Amino acid sequence: MIVLSSVISAIVAYLLGSISTSILVSKAMGSIDIREHGSGNAGATNIHRVLGKKAAVFVVLGDGLKGVAAVLFAWLFDNLFNVENGIAEYIAAVFVMLGHVFPLYFGFKGGKGIMTSIAVIFMLSPAIGGILFALFVVLVLAFNYISLGSVVSAACFPILVLWLYQGNVAFFVSSLIIAVIAIAKHHTNISRLLKGTESKFIKKK
Repeated sequence: MIVLSSVISAIVAYLLGSISTSILVSKAMGSIDIREHGSGNAGATNIHRVLGKKAAVFVVLGDGLKGVAAVLFAWLFDNLFNVENGIAEYIAAVFVMLGHVFPLYFGFKGGKGIMTSIAVIFMLSPAIGGILFALFVVLVLAFNYISLGSVVSAACFPILVLWLYQGNVAFFVSSLIIAVIAIAKHHTNISRLLKGTESKFIKKK
């Protein structure tokens, strides 16, 4: 039953993750494909720059809700069949992230998965979610770079899991995979940060 629960949770999570909110919002509110505008990223930050705050709010909510839904489905499925090890939730967290980054419905070209990963982290551990969100906010406020906050928070995720959940191998492995995906998707941002050419979140007039 553990294998069945894990497989079904992975499939459902990937399909949920493949619902690219930013692409749908950009087509509905701007009649464009956001991947062809701004930075080319299918995410809330690019939506904010191209279509404004209202569109960005919809993207944030959508990306977050699909992360919550994926982990919640895995949890409910485990409880329905009395599976107690919780591995399905960690697998769902990874696959909803993969769905967001490589969406089945949109040519496998999606976003960087930050809002979705924040949502799944809060679902798996509210304590770690709170710490990472606070770190993210502090870094963005201090340096005005969304990418910097995202990369540093992602890197700290598996470190916090290792510290606070010693012995939970499944959680650590899933956190490591999520962190690697998030950081890898930000490789161009990291390069621009090092060169000093990264776009600031709030540009001074």
